[in-house]
Amino acid sequence: MPRSVNSVAKRARRKKVLKQAKGYFGRRKNVWTVAKNAVDKAMLYAYRDRKTKKRNFRSLWITRINAGARLHGMSYSQLMGGLKSANIDLNRKVLADLAMNHPDAFEAIVTKVKK
Repeated sequence: MPRSVNSVAKRARRKKVLKQAKGYFGRRKNVWTVAKNAVDKAMLYAYRDRKTKKRNFRSLWITRINAGARLHGMSYSQLMGGLKSANIDLNRKVLADLAMNHPDAFEAIVTKVKK
């Protein structure tokens, strides 16, 4: 009996990987073994950096809130503690946006916290 190989699935797998490698430089885009390694590594970086992105944005928001708070004579930690005790539930993303783009609204929040 002849050996049975599933060439259709094999070709589909390779096509999928080569399609993901589109735009890569040199042999990384069209040689199966090189492209497979490049795509695997790229997927690993993408997975890792989706988590890193969240960290980076939180850090950016904290920096912006701190800068806005210091303009009004407070530190970041004092502001966040005051917000918690005043039962003001605003997340860091919104606070950073207010500090950057709406300084009047941010100032109103800070004065409420200071009382």
